[in-house]
Amino acid sequence: MPEIIALVVGFLALLVASVAGLYLWPLDRRHPLGTSGRHLDFADAVRAAQTVMAADAGDPQVRPESRSRLLSHGRRTGRAVLLLHGYTLAPEQYDELARDFHDRGYNVWIPRAPRHGTVDRRAHHRVRAAELTAYADEALRVAAGLGDEVGVVGISGGAVLAARLAQVHAGVVRHLLLLSPFFGPNPRQAPAFAVRPLIVLYGRRLLPDRVTSRGYSLAAVTQYLTIARGLPRPARPTGLRSAAVAISPLDAVVDPIAAVTVARRIADANDVPLRVHTLPEALGVGHNTLDLAALGARGDELRRRYVALYEGEPAQAAAATGP
Repeated sequence: MPEIIALVVGFLALLVASVAGLYLWPLDRRHPLGTSGRHLDFADAVRAAQTVMAADAGDPQVRPESRSRLLSHGRRTGRAVLLLHGYTLAPEQYDELARDFHDRGYNVWIPRAPRHGTVDRRAHHRVRAAELTAYADEALRVAAGLGDEVGVVGISGGAVLAARLAQVHAGVVRHLLLLSPFFGPNPRQAPAFAVRPLIVLYGRRLLPDRVTSRGYSLAAVTQYLTIARGLPRPARPTGLRSAAVAISPLDAVVDPIAAVTVARRIADANDVPLRVHTLPEALGVGHNTLDLAALGARGDELRRRYVALYEGEPAQAAAATGP
């Protein structure tokens, strides 16, 4: 009997220690304030973008429709924008919105994220936080060479990268638009207390990967959550001139409270108003707030609203198409 008691006590002690370890395990919060590296002039930025596009075109693993894209006016413009696509998706996610920006005089850079847009639909399962942040840093360096003023639009996981760029590259990112930002999972999918253990167990690949019904790899999703958890606290003033977030009430993927709260911290630190646009539920748009083709003219209107939010249009006009 004493041996059984000792065994049970030992097991419980191990269980408690393991659970405590999950919450005490340090997450990487290194986020040095810096610039986007050596500044590129327009010609160098175009060459850098062309190198990326040529690599995509020459890689048989990259789907032709998913290659990186540059929409250029052939010269350095007053404004340039970097568009960062979402997890599991690729640059074609931005085809229509990119044209909207280009028509307004922007040079537009849409790079393909590591391990995305490939014929192997599971390649993104192996993506790492470090390669995602390196990809975003280099993408911003290219975009900054395309225009006098640069901003970033990100959707879902790409919005996490966009928020990080706006916080760690002082004086570079002037405008920020976050679409369905994945700063945390929807509580119906994973309660807040479970996020840190998920990051530790799956993000550090201590447990075998699992794939959700949406095709999301937990090992990959937690890479984005690691980056989100590593955003500077408190948020930093970095010269941001406008900040906006668009979310859908039908989004079952992201935590809607975190989507606004994190964006507001960044806006407040830069003393700019945060413009929040909630898509009308009647539109039937879920997590992918760029999936608007079926909406026809209303989808065109919504994309124009995104551009207006990005540019910092007055709040009363920004609310025109929402509740």
